[in-house]
Amino acid sequence: MTRNTLRLMLVASSVLASASLAYADDVTLTIESWRNDDTQIWQSQIIPAFEKANPGIKVTFAAAAPTEYNAALNAKLAAGSAGDLITCRPFDAALELFKKGYLTPVDDIKGMNNFSDVAKAAWQTDDGKTTFCVPMASVIHGFIYNKDAFEKVGIKDVPKTQDEFMADLKKLKDDGTYVPLAMGTKDQWEAATMGWENIGPDYWKGEEGRKALIAGKAKLTDPGFVEPFKVLAGWAPYMGDGFQAQAYPDSQNLFTLGRAAIYPAGSWEISVFNKQAQFKMGAFPPPLPKAGDTCYISDQPDHALGMNAKTKHPEAAKKFLEWVASKDFAELYGNALPGFFPLTNEKVELKDPLAKEFLSWRESCKPTMRVTYQILSRGTPNLENEAWGAAANVINGTETPEQAAKKLQDGLDSWYHPGK
Repeated sequence: MTRNTLRLMLVASSVLASASLAYADDVTLTIESWRNDDTQIWQSQIIPAFEKANPGIKVTFAAAAPTEYNAALNAKLAAGSAGDLITCRPFDAALELFKKGYLTPVDDIKGMNNFSDVAKAAWQTDDGKTTFCVPMASVIHGFIYNKDAFEKVGIKDVPKTQDEFMADLKKLKDDGTYVPLAMGTKDQWEAATMGWENIGPDYWKGEEGRKALIAGKAKLTDPGFVEPFKVLAGWAPYMGDGFQAQAYPDSQNLFTLGRAAIYPAGSWEISVFNKQAQFKMGAFPPPLPKAGDTCYISDQPDHALGMNAKTKHPEAAKKFLEWVASKDFAELYGNALPGFFPLTNEKVELKDPLAKEFLSWRESCKPTMRVTYQILSRGTPNLENEAWGAAANVINGTETPEQAAKKLQDGLDSWYHPGK
């Protein structure tokens, strides 16, 4: 063997060793999620940004159908085959995963101090001492409206009070060109989520009422919880013919086709409506009971990201979570998915006009979350699901607001006994 041949062999061996080492250092993280609608955005924008800043770590976004996610994820976690990072639904579903030891605490993740206690509450133990998922986004409730419709009937300003809102609905109905309010009661959840839970915080005083209900110091039969049902009952004449048979997709189509003027909304509609609506849109927060009242908005924690306790790559997973807690991620995510708002306390610049309008309400209104979501829907009957039927029945006129509230409170009293 010649000296040159030996040298070439040593060089080749060194190259192979380096390649082997680089391969060994490459890590692939898998993210479990139900947000299959976001797959393209993760693959084209979010993941490339992380991989560029973190060479050697690859990321795969593995999304299941939303309705199948919980069952599929639990089966994977039990079998030890789940991904490294787990997209967390708010409150009890994620809390149960933590209690089973499937999620690790994230309190020591760099950047967690960027989130308020309210932002972290959806992914904490009941005592608030341990956080197990890094908050990613919330959705904000309010109303989206057709600016052309308002202009046609002569509505110059968005309604700020309940009286102004009802007057605008009447004006739209009298004109006859548009269905005033695009919402149906067939699927029930719309009536509660975009109805009662949307306007309700202004009446039960946001976090004050929500926490009092959890503490057992307030009841659903109190005026603050009954009054929004009364308001909903007044919507019926303005929801169009056959609203009782109108499903959620029907409501979306009614609005985006330009046949309805106002859509009781969650901000998650923004991306879809931007693609489908051929008219200018605006948004306004829930109208106040009366002028001068404090404004509240439902700024609902929607999803977060946690670490699988059995991940084989804890350091890489931790690095990804630290990035999720950063301002860079918040800005990227908020602009890639308009209507899903970063929960960070840091100032984030959004580009979408409608998303910016929703987000601006945080400056003038006090944030709260859906009253049924924390603790109060753990038993049977489930308060969240019961609220769907109650809100739909009130609008349909088959239950009075007082009857609906009493049924909800009786159901809660049958299993929930705070302080005992």
